Amino acid sequence: MAKIVIIVGTRPEAIKLAPLVQAFASQPGMQPLVCNTGQHEQLCGETLAWFGIRADARLDVMRPNQSLAALQSRLLRELDAFLDSSGPQGVIVQGDTMSAFCGALAAFYRHIPVFHVEAGLRSYDLNEPFPEEALRQMLARLASLHFAPTQAARAALSAEGVAEEVIHITGNTVIDALQCLTPEALARAKEQLGAALASPLVLVTVHRRENHGSRLKQILRAVHILSEQYPACHFILPVHPNPNVGTVVRQALSGLSNVILTAPLSYPEMVLVMQHAVLALSDSGGIQEEAPSFGLPVLVLRYETERKEGLELGLAKLVGAETETIVNETQAVLNSSQNRQPPFINPYGDGQASGRIVNILRRYFQEQ
Repeated sequence: MAKIVIIVGTRPEAIKLAPLVQAFASQPGMQPLVCNTGQHEQLCGETLAWFGIRADARLDVMRPNQSLAALQSRLLRELDAFLDSSGPQGVIVQGDTMSAFCGALAAFYRHIPVFHVEAGLRSYDLNEPFPEEALRQMLARLASLHFAPTQAARAALSAEGVAEEVIHITGNTVIDALQCLTPEALARAKEQLGAALASPLVLVTVHRRENHGSRLKQILRAVHILSEQYPACHFILPVHPNPNVGTVVRQALSGLSNVILTAPLSYPEMVLVMQHAVLALSDSGGIQEEAPSFGLPVLVLRYETERKEGLELGLAKLVGAETETIVNETQAVLNSSQNRQPPFINPYGDGQASGRIVNILRRYFQEQ
């Protein structure tokens, strides 16, 4: 029996790894153990629960206003202790979070193979996104198998000297997660959202660390201006629990009649909003990946993106964080006679990534 620890710390990791945890259920000979690091304390657990997954372990690493170094030290210490007690034959990490990097590093120190889901994404700017670009580049040196979502991700790993035989193009598991949504789940989400789904609807999400401070204020100023210019349009902004974001958002946008500030949305609620919206203004990586499935145009509130496939196909556009640019680009979309496009064949995956990953891991352990 191959025991495999799956490390989950943030809500995006929970969404992207849940289909993989489910895929292991039909595979004899492999036992997944889910470790929730608690990096997104409440959101991660709630998201796992929605997929019917209960973590086998939950760590306590979050402290108010702790530095990245403090978070890393706590994660590394707690994950090392968990790997020591659980004794796995492999560790799965996803993406570019601090939980993923520390999980890989703790496993490397114990000579445990690391399997990296969503490997090979690159912006080649260590400050965009920060600190994720550095974390995923370092993580690539630790992984035994690299599950690249796209050909571009594979090419990036190859260019860095990663052996071809350990790189596998699988697609992105976030598209697998979309297929877990049932009509009943979406119907319940619609009841919960109610009038928040009023049309026309613009989704706004902003949370990235490099956008904290003056950039965030410029983005919110743009939303304020747009809400006045388009009084018939509704702007829905799920407020991130990070107080460095939430406090600033509420100060800038509270009281505007057509700006809906909500608590973080559940996974079905967020998908339903993407299905109904005419535009997304977002610095999120996941929304860039999911939006093509709904024909939803995305203005990316960043100066670099590691998800260039959407840019190349005209499904997304980098607009940065300057107020005037955001306003102008949003006007161009909202004033267009056809802002929403038909759903595309999603360039990031076909919904079969989890099955491919499990099959590759089964062969890997059979050969050991």
